[in-house]
Amino acid sequence: MKLNTLLFLLMLIFVPLAGELNIHPFDNTFRLSFGTPVFFFFLLSIRHIPPALSGVLAGIAVVVFRISLNHFLQPGSSFEELLTLHGPTFFYYMVYGLLFQVLNINAEPYRALRVGILSVGIEVAASVAELSVRRSIDGDIWDIVKISKVALMAMIRSFFVLGFYNIIRLNQSVQHEEAQRQQTERILLLVSDLYEESVQLGKTLSHAEQITRESYELYRELQQDESLKDRDHYARQALRISGQVHEIKKDSQRIFAGLSKLIDSESEVHYMTSQELGELIVRTNSKYAQSLGKSIRFTLNFDPLLPKLHVYTVLTLINNLTSNSVEAMNDSGRIDVSIHFLPGKEDIISFSVTDNGPGIPQRKREMVFTPGYTTKYDEEGQPSTGMGLFYVREVAESLEGTIELQQNEEENTGRVQTTFRIILPLRKLTEKGR
Repeated sequence: MKLNTLLFLLMLIFVPLAGELNIHPFDNTFRLSFGTPVFFFFLLSIRHIPPALSGVLAGIAVVVFRISLNHFLQPGSSFEELLTLHGPTFFYYMVYGLLFQVLNINAEPYRALRVGILSVGIEVAASVAELSVRRSIDGDIWDIVKISKVALMAMIRSFFVLGFYNIIRLNQSVQHEEAQRQQTERILLLVSDLYEESVQLGKTLSHAEQITRESYELYRELQQDESLKDRDHYARQALRISGQVHEIKKDSQRIFAGLSKLIDSESEVHYMTSQELGELIVRTNSKYAQSLGKSIRFTLNFDPLLPKLHVYTVLTLINNLTSNSVEAMNDSGRIDVSIHFLPGKEDIISFSVTDNGPGIPQRKREMVFTPGYTTKYDEEGQPSTGMGLFYVREVAESLEGTIELQQNEEENTGRVQTTFRIILPLRKLTEKGR
């Protein structure tokens, strides 16, 4: 509402000013000015304020401004003479605003051609109203030739303003779409992180259930073992451990249920094409590389025949690998992201992330999937958590898949080509029935 009020006040200022840029097509007091295009633009832009009210107040503002300006420049003219000269202009803006409201020019959905045609008719009608008032005052005759000139000018001015207005609307639409896209990307990446944690939590729930069962079995065995000294004490201790683990499991189940609900509700986008997913991964990691001051060239290869894939699962897997490659690079390099069918198998999908960074020493390749293992340290020398690749392997294995590491030295570059490849059953990533 504040924006509408501001636009309304600006209209009352700029329309009178723009009206001073004018021509007199009929060698009389009638003028064609830039006031009309400006007025038309403001009427298109203002919402929730009646156009008829805008027409009345704009007409008053124009008449008052012109009388004041003439009185200052030509002190000898009387108020009656100035009112007779400029008063008919009020009827122009009044009729323009009234017809703009009656014809509901700003109706939704917005149709540019409809608005353009009606605005020409409105301007001609408003001009006829002003010419009629002037004729009753000075007896000037207007005919079809004059109306034709007015119609021609109305067409030029209306479609010029409409084109300018639509350019602004298009630019706003593009900006809004870009903002929406960035917001969707942030949500997708956030939810993929949550999905990653939910996989681990699901595994923890399974372990908790197993520990509870084994603790209870231990309790029963201790109760039946008559040879054990203080068997009742140990049996109660085993039972207490079983109960405590059971409580941990119940709390974890509630967290898991809430996390799953949050994942499902945060975004309606659950499945995307391989191209959309690949471009999202490349785009976000390009920004990440730039934030680290690294010059990395990304390439994307995908199979267009692949069905839509589950967003959060793919992001959990591939985004992790890609960001690891970005962090592993020194200052520059190349990262290739690939999403394809496994050659010769249309029920298996292969994801790979390849970089030409420093590589992983042979003696440490078996340790990269170990929890806590890391080669990355921050500026203060603190190591990272070392859980990224471990998480990726856990998620891949939970989906009946595998992850493998391959390395080859690039000729004459001193670089090592490192590839992480994930192989998964396609049915684990697609909608049922697809």
